Order: sequence, then C-alpha cells, then structure tokens
Amino acid sequence: MNFETLMAFFGRNPMLSLALAGLTVAILYTEVARLFRGYKALKPAGLTALVNQGGTLVVDLSAIADFEKGHIPGSRNVIPSQFDPQGKLLAGAKQSPVVLVCRNGMASDAAAKKLKKAGFEQVYVLDGGTAAWDAAGLPLVKGRA
Repeated sequence: MNFETLMAFFGRNPMLSLALAGLTVAILYTEVARLFRGYKALKPAGLTALVNQGGTLVVDLSAIADFEKGHIPGSRNVIPSQFDPQGKLLAGAKQSPVVLVCRNGMASDAAAKKLKKAGFEQVYVLDGGTAAWDAAGLPLVKGRA
C-alpha cells in the first residue's frame, strides 16, 4: 500500500477517516494521561507482593454491603463519599504505601487523585478492583473485619 492509495481511501471514506483520527487521538490522550497521573496501577500479584513487604494500607472504597460480601484480607472500608485524605484512617500514612480498591477498579481513580494532591507519596490503585482479585483466585474475607 502506498501513500496515493491511502489518500484515495481517505477521500472516498471521510467518515471512516474521521473515526480513525478520533480513535487515535483518544488512545494517545489516554496513554499520556496514564503516564502523568501520579499513581500506579497494580495487578493482584503486585498488591500481594506490596502487602507482604509490610506497612501497606489497603483501603476498600466499596459500599458497606459489598465490602461485607467479600473484601481483601486486611483492607479497611471507607465509603467514597466519606473518603478524606486528612481523616484519622490515613493519618500518618503519607510515606507508607496506600492501595485503593473498589469493586471493579473505577472509583479508585478519583480517590487516588485526592491522595496525590494531599501529598501522599506512594499511591496505588488495584487494577480491576476486587473483581480482578477474585478472578485471580486470591482469598476474600466475608463480613465486617
């Protein structure tokens, strides 16, 4: 395929060309934003390794009912609407690793941004949330811990 053929295709298919350009820009924006967001995403195995090093605080942002259905051992539950980087749960954890977990990995991003803005140094998000943890065959604790 040469340049003239490609340009002829774009000329004959302007909607497909615009869709391709839009998707390309969206992918580039997402990847650049991920590089500069200030916190890291962990896979379940990475979270296990981090917790085994000691001193890691795992904060579960699930609703209370979801938390009681199953959560990562040792995690502490905070409802997203009550999440406060200056609260007593996070007091003294600015230098410690803090891992944020939610049901599917979507709600943790906003909380991670708050922590980074508040000066926390080691902020992580569990990629895929508790669902990814469970899918990896790792244990979940039921009830209020």
